[in-house]
Amino acid sequence: MLRRNTRLRREYLYRKGLEGKERTLYEKKRKIRQALAEGKPIPTELRNEEAALRQEIDLEDDQTQELKSSIDDEYSNAGIENPKILLTTSRDPSSRLTQFVKELKIVFPNAQRINRGGQVLSEIVESCRAQEFSDLIMVHEHRGEPDGMIVCHLPFGPTAYFGLSNVVTRHDIKDKGVLGTMSEQYPHLIFNNFNTKLGQRTVNIMKHLFPVPKPDAKRIITFANQSDYISFRHHMYEKPAGVKSIEIKEVGPRFELRLYQVKLGTMDQAEAQNEWVIRPYMNSAKKRVAL
Repeated sequence: MLRRNTRLRREYLYRKGLEGKERTLYEKKRKIRQALAEGKPIPTELRNEEAALRQEIDLEDDQTQELKSSIDDEYSNAGIENPKILLTTSRDPSSRLTQFVKELKIVFPNAQRINRGGQVLSEIVESCRAQEFSDLIMVHEHRGEPDGMIVCHLPFGPTAYFGLSNVVTRHDIKDKGVLGTMSEQYPHLIFNNFNTKLGQRTVNIMKHLFPVPKPDAKRIITFANQSDYISFRHHMYEKPAGVKSIEIKEVGPRFELRLYQVKLGTMDQAEAQNEWVIRPYMNSAKKRVAL
C-alpha cells in the first residue's frame, strides 16, 4: 500500500509539474487563434513556430483545445462512485462537539463517524486512503463551541479550511415539535452567490461531498454566500394539497462557514502548496469579495 501511494503521488506531482509547459504552449496557440480570427498578422515571436502550432490547432477538438489542470484530475471520478466520508473531531471532544458531529453524520450521506482517541493525523489520512474514503472531515472546537471545519479530499487533496460560527444543533432546540424529522435521502443542493473563481472552487469542493439525488427527493441543503460568510441551512418540503401548495420546514442543524485557506495537498502534508489563503488586512477592504 505504501509503495502504491508513493507511486500515485509521484505520478500526480509529475502531471502537476507539466502544467507550466502546457500553459505556455496553450498561450501561444491562443494568440495564433486570436490573430487568425481577427485577421491580424501573427505575432513576431511566434512566426518560427507558426507552422507546427497551426498543425496542432487543426487536430484539436472541443475536449482537447481547453487547458486541463491538476484541479480537473482531483474530482475526475466524481459521479462514477458515491462519496464515502469519514467524520472525526479534535482530541478529547466536548459533549456539544460530539453531538454536532453526530448530526453532521446524517447531513452527509454515506458518512461514517469515528472517535479520534489518540490517533495521529497522518495515521487517520493513511487509513482513509487504505479504506478508499473519498473525503475526510475534521471538526474543531474552542471552549466547547465548534469553531472550525477541515474538508480534505482524498487521496491527494485539495483541503479547505473553514471557520465555524453561530452553530445551532437540533439538540439545542427544546421544542421538538418545531423541528421536522431528519431524512436520510440524498439531498438537492442550492449554492447561492458564489460568483468568483474561488467561489466556484468552493462550490466544487462542497458539492462533491454529496451523491446525486433522485428527482423526487424532498430534502434540500442550501449554501448561501453573503460577504464571504456561507450560511448552511437544511430543509424538508412537502406538498400537502398538490403542486400549488408547498410547506418548507427547517430540520437543522444550521451554522455559518468562513473559508480561510485552500491547500493543494492533504491535511497531513505541511509542505503542500497554498492555492489561496486569507491575509492580514484583507478584511479592511470592505468592497473586496473573495467568494
